[in-house]
Amino acid sequence: MAQAIPTYSLYGEGAARSSGGFAHIETIAERSALHDWEIGVHRHDHFVQVLLVEEGHAAVALDGAQSGLEGPGRVIVPAGAVHGFRFRQGTRGFVLTLSTDFSTRASGPADLLLAALARGGMAALSRDAARRAFWLAREMLGLQQEWQEQDPLFMALAEALIRCVAAEAAPDDDARADRRLERFRQLVELHYRQHRDLDFYAGALGMTRRTLSRMTAAGLGCSPMDVIHRRMALEAHRLLRFTNATAAQVAAELGFEDPSYFSRFYQRMTGRRPSEDKVIAV
Repeated sequence: MAQAIPTYSLYGEGAARSSGGFAHIETIAERSALHDWEIGVHRHDHFVQVLLVEEGHAAVALDGAQSGLEGPGRVIVPAGAVHGFRFRQGTRGFVLTLSTDFSTRASGPADLLLAALARGGMAALSRDAARRAFWLAREMLGLQQEWQEQDPLFMALAEALIRCVAAEAAPDDDARADRRLERFRQLVELHYRQHRDLDFYAGALGMTRRTLSRMTAAGLGCSPMDVIHRRMALEAHRLLRFTNATAAQVAAELGFEDPSYFSRFYQRMTGRRPSEDKVIAV
């Protein structure tokens, strides 16, 4: 499939590097000032990114949605999400990039760290959270400039920073009430392209299909198949919107044997035909 979404670990530095154990922090100005304060649409397949705006404004594009963020605030971009930023000139803050194996620092499936890295999102920061977060970011930047390599202290500070800014998000008590729900989300992320049936997911979670259905209904207000289909439709939207692939190529990429069935599926999930989400090059 022809791919038009640039994929990086660090924006503009060519092909993404090996993902394991990677961590990096820099100021917003360090990279964006080189690009007229605009970071074009791209994705990180194996990296999570945390944008911290201390002072100024960022226009945020995340999977096609446009939002504005005034400092102090943060954006967590999950791995694979298509995103870009446009900053007001002189905006101050930091960008932290971490490989997805950073999630192994979580204490268990119900750990807030896992949810923050997997779901991402944007939020303003309270005065106390901003004070802690930007102190941590400056300490990390100092360590990186001095040693030119990551160490356990850097990673511990990164964990503290993410926990600090993630705690500012509105709580999702229903979803956290059952640790298996987050595990189900993780399984969907791993296997949605393979079109696994509900017996597979229920078996992997050690429960019946009926229990799985009750769990997603209580925690997410939908069926387990809805969760799978929404994830598949999101990826289809990314590929249609940000690549030059045809609908047939996207269908094949996502495991649909019949392109016409894929078109019906996409229209049912989004209310639009695949051709309506294609970008016409200018």
